[in-house]
Amino acid sequence: MTGSPAEVFSRLSNGVYVVGVAHGSRVNAFTAAWLTQVSFDPLLVALSISPDHASYPLLTASGLFGVSVLGQGQMELARQFGTRSGRELDKLAGVAWRRGSLGAPLLLEAAAWLECRVVGTMPAGDHELIVARVVGGAVREASLAPMAYADTGNLDQSDALYPPAFPT
Repeated sequence: MTGSPAEVFSRLSNGVYVVGVAHGSRVNAFTAAWLTQVSFDPLLVALSISPDHASYPLLTASGLFGVSVLGQGQMELARQFGTRSGRELDKLAGVAWRRGSLGAPLLLEAAAWLECRVVGTMPAGDHELIVARVVGGAVREASLAPMAYADTGNLDQSDALYPPAFPT
């Protein structure tokens, strides 16, 4: 039996999402896998984001975000939003998108969307956990199966961030 932390964590069931943020006229988006439902009543999700991320100040200033659920076969969208920094370029350029009812970007080719308002935050190691109320959503393509994080390989280069072994 073998398994480094990176190997084990790559097998957790996570989807792949493009999270859109906006504050005033500024917009950005990033690929995320750490998003999950945490409550039915009220309908809440939790998102994990690094405070060093270019989108973090937009998210915290506006208190809202949109989630574009990527489908299988949409690896190029995952790559576009997950491997380049929004500090240096407009990641939404050349991608069909619209502002949702809250103002955050939603990708037109996504399998589904959610629109969320932040209700709380808390530090979570090197990330911040954002808890948000889901205020809207839609399915664009019911037959498009969601992309799984395991399908992306090491697209985000996260293997290098895991410790070499589990603590004893």
